[in-house]
Amino acid sequence: MVLVLLGLCAFFSAMTIREQEPTAQEAVEEVWGGRRASAQWGTVVVGSESPEDLEFGEAFAVAWKLAGVEAPEDRVWIGTPQEIRRKIQSQGTSPLELILAPGARSWVLFEDIQEKFPDQRLTLRVVSGSRWPNFLKRQNLINVVNRIVEIGILGVGMTLVILTGGIDLSVGSLIALSSVITTTLIRDCMGGTEATVGGWIVAGVLGVGLCGLFGWINGGLIVGFRIPPFIATLGMMMIASGLAFMISQGQSIDRVPSSFVWLGRGRWLGIPLAVWLMLGIFAIGHGVMVLTTYGRSVYAIGGNEVAARLCGVRVGWLTASVYGVSGLLAGLGGLVMASRLGTGDAKYGAMIELSVIAAVVVGGTSLRGGYGTMFGTLVGALIIAVIENGMNLMQLDSYAQKVVFGGIILLAVLIDRLRHKG
Repeated sequence: MVLVLLGLCAFFSAMTIREQEPTAQEAVEEVWGGRRASAQWGTVVVGSESPEDLEFGEAFAVAWKLAGVEAPEDRVWIGTPQEIRRKIQSQGTSPLELILAPGARSWVLFEDIQEKFPDQRLTLRVVSGSRWPNFLKRQNLINVVNRIVEIGILGVGMTLVILTGGIDLSVGSLIALSSVITTTLIRDCMGGTEATVGGWIVAGVLGVGLCGLFGWINGGLIVGFRIPPFIATLGMMMIASGLAFMISQGQSIDRVPSSFVWLGRGRWLGIPLAVWLMLGIFAIGHGVMVLTTYGRSVYAIGGNEVAARLCGVRVGWLTASVYGVSGLLAGLGGLVMASRLGTGDAKYGAMIELSVIAAVVVGGTSLRGGYGTMFGTLVGALIIAVIENGMNLMQLDSYAQKVVFGGIILLAVLIDRLRHKG
């Protein structure tokens, strides 16, 4: 699956190679070849009043100032095409080189410029950028990882559930319930927009804890009453969704303090805190599954429940616990989503359970239970995010994307079936 992920990255990188706009400093270096700016008159920068063009002109003005040019700002012409036309005409027959900022390159003024100014010697210069894949831009790669935060957090719990041979359809509704409970408590009990950091942390813990309780109820119904996991979690999905809409009355809850968005939007070392949180949860999940008796017991239950029980594994308690962990992580995902968006809403998490299950299955976890890894789930989530991001960059419509995702899920399940058959 890692090779598949790398292959997808290579494919979308090749398909999204585009001419990149140079930064202002790169443009300065290209004009003078990395040497000191020329102090001779005859070169000006032309641009609109957009922030990009202002930054473009400022970089050239700084370079001229370092070269000892007096009033370097006079060499930066910012304005409308009509204003630039008058400035050009005011120069008479003096040779003039016009460096076009990004916003001025599409102006009709500079089409057939010699015909518009037949008595003047004008030279146009457009600073070209390098060709680079849009997919491999730093911000885009961060966006890819940031896109799977909630899916990844829920994927850890879903992996545990599927390893036991079960399924959890309630995680999407628990995301909504967690976001609504947390923001409602902040609004009504913690002071709303004046809530302290400690206040919203308490509200978040209560919201996440309630979802963990719902997860344990799922496990109790499945273990104690032998209700099929599909039916038990489907019912809980509807209950949690209904409660979220009842509590919020179908409205977004946005009376939260500015500090509340720290978890969802804060950054450390240039990477969103939510991504660090997700990676930490995956690391803990991997350690539990590889190094602890609990993890080995989960594998044993999925591999052969009867044999696991005969070996002394507490099958009932462990099976219920994985649903509790899944509910707890779904609540945490809801807290992260509410923090990222700055609101709580009963519509959050709609259909996300399908993306989570897809990530787990694509990552190699068997729907029959007993086989799979946390690392595989992380890779599966990244594969889905890369495909989605790559198709968006290639401007494929949403209908085609649904076809692709459906095919990926079917292929992953087919591979799993063939592996077991072999």
